Amino acid sequence: MKILVVDDDLHIQRLYKEELIEEGYEVIIAGNGTEAMDMFEKENPDLVTLDIRLPDVDGIHLLRQMKERKPKLPIIMSTAYDYRNDFSVWASEAYIVKSSDLGELKSMIRRLLGRKEE
Repeated sequence: MKILVVDDDLHIQRLYKEELIEEGYEVIIAGNGTEAMDMFEKENPDLVTLDIRLPDVDGIHLLRQMKERKPKLPIIMSTAYDYRNDFSVWASEAYIVKSSDLGELKSMIRRLLGRKEE
């Protein structure tokens, strides 16, 4: 299973990549919206974690673009800020507030990809 991690924070990129590879996933990283859409088209990921605040484009705009192309693709919005009251994020399958503890994120990914807890 292939996961596209879209985040401009290098520490988050590294953390997510290491932890998700350990879980058995193939991980592709994009640091901005342009790179994300390029990887999205080329790599055909099974799931996307998407930061809301990116340097070149709003993550919610990216969410809409991705959902237009692949409506059934699970997308997890991942942010350090609370956007739960913003109805635009509701188009995603899940919303996670970033944390150094990735337990909730990993559990959500397993659930969305139909994998059993190990």
